[in-house]
Amino acid sequence: MFDGAGCSILEASMTKNAESVIADFAEDFAALRKDVAHLAEAISQLAQHPTQVAGDAVEDAKSKIASAAEDAQTQVRAASSEIETNIKRNPLTAVLIAFGIGVALGVITRPRG
Repeated sequence: MFDGAGCSILEASMTKNAESVIADFAEDFAALRKDVAHLAEAISQLAQHPTQVAGDAVEDAKSKIASAAEDAQTQVRAASSEIETNIKRNPLTAVLIAFGIGVALGVITRPRG
């Protein structure tokens, strides 16, 4: 099926592919060893200073929550100010919207029977 030259070309190609796969595997394995070493070091530090690591995590979480609360408060103030401005600009529309909401709530909460 294959002549001698075709077989040697195919064999050379397969050898190069195998060498490439082996080299890639070696690189991946080295990276994995490095990651495992970093993980072991992190676990060791956590075992030595668990309260400090936990305290740092709590402080980080507190600061993120405080920041999110501050952002939410700023957004609520801005929305409140915008709603106030719209009510002052269009008082009749605001009254009609409030009336519509009241009617809808009345229909929803009305006892059936």
